[in-house]
Amino acid sequence: MSRDVIDARISPNGSLDVLSRLEVSKLLDTSRGELYPLFRNSSLAVLNYGDYLDDGRELLKRYQDFDIRVIQEERGIKLDLRNAPASAFVDGEMIRGINEHLFAVLRDVVYVDDTINNNPRFDLASSDGITNAVFHILRNAGIMRPRTEPRLVVCWGGHSITPAEYDYSKEVGYQLGLRGLDICTGCGPGAMKGPMKGATIGHAKQRIYNGQYLGITEPGIIASESPNPIVNDLVIMPDIEKRLEAFVRVGHGVIVFPGGVGTAEEILYILSILLDPDNSRIPLPLIFTGPAAAAGYFEQIDRFIIDTLGPATRQMYRIIIDDPEAVARKILEGVKEVHRFRLKTDDAFYFNWLLNIDLSLQLPFVPSHGNMRALDLHRNQPPHLLASNLRRAFSGIVAGNVKDAGIRAIEEKGVFELCGDAAIMRPLDDLLTAFVEQRRMKLPTTAYNPCYRLVTENGALS
Repeated sequence: MSRDVIDARISPNGSLDVLSRLEVSKLLDTSRGELYPLFRNSSLAVLNYGDYLDDGRELLKRYQDFDIRVIQEERGIKLDLRNAPASAFVDGEMIRGINEHLFAVLRDVVYVDDTINNNPRFDLASSDGITNAVFHILRNAGIMRPRTEPRLVVCWGGHSITPAEYDYSKEVGYQLGLRGLDICTGCGPGAMKGPMKGATIGHAKQRIYNGQYLGITEPGIIASESPNPIVNDLVIMPDIEKRLEAFVRVGHGVIVFPGGVGTAEEILYILSILLDPDNSRIPLPLIFTGPAAAAGYFEQIDRFIIDTLGPATRQMYRIIIDDPEAVARKILEGVKEVHRFRLKTDDAFYFNWLLNIDLSLQLPFVPSHGNMRALDLHRNQPPHLLASNLRRAFSGIVAGNVKDAGIRAIEEKGVFELCGDAAIMRPLDDLLTAFVEQRRMKLPTTAYNPCYRLVTENGALS
């Protein structure tokens, strides 16, 4: 099927306006060298906003003829686009937000490769080294606001949600905006767009003109969660682990809306951090919320957490159903507590340095068949480490569902296999089965074929 495409040449707005000759040279190398596939594919995902997909390979198939090149001009650079999705343009002019996102892709791809990956100063095998790298990527992107009191709320949730759940996330965002709070999400559609859209109205009513709508993504997921144009600060982290760390380092509170396996991965990530004894005194408010129709969803999540990680984990979060104002008031209370704690400990408002993140949450997990099978999903370990391993299991399922490399691995070698204690695997099976039945694994228009099989010592569960 033919698709509307446009050729265009665009100039940067923002951080790439003024460049040295050396910087221009590096950017030119990026558009022609080994980084080109990463740059091209991420750029295509940004341009494709509005044509919702959750299959990275399908996007690449649809626009096989798409091409993007950095070209040098007298006063800097431009991007030359060929066969770009027409939805990124209005009357022949690229939407300004998408323009900014394109150059953010270029900025982050070059910076990570040149300054992080190929720099011996960053020890990417150590916890401190990885945190240092996360800080430098965020600082280079210009998203930190050092003279601003804590007010950034991270909102997690699925891209494949019901209209009622989307409207609810928008109402929560509106209530947050009325209270002067900013929004950080995974930057895609669904529960990642709703809070931002609502907050823009709340900010407008309060005459807040410098509201931050921060989107944090990574190359493996960007095709299924293309950045929505409301995002005014976009950062492309090099992998999912650094993306997750960026969320909790810059955020001052977390709200979780309904979602699927990706949202479950995020929940387990933050629970692993909150369960770590080293973080017992550090406040980080966590709220699960949704409309009345989502009450059953959070009951399932709550039951899974208690059955796998223990009843004490229930103290780490609060569930609020169908009450956006209560959510906003409660998260604001938590953010104020974070403010007081940062003042008392002399920790930065814009980056949570004190938070301990275990190395198991930081090292990139490659969801190969061998690595998925080898995950330790047994009870004979501290709860925060079990949560970390469960996080990796969900990350692998996300890869098998929507990421190009994961989809190919499933086609070549069959489904991933997860093995563990029956006391862990049965609640996991119940939760995943519910996700399938509720059509939370893929977009509702897509038939779902499971990419996993669960196994206990006594045999297969699914």
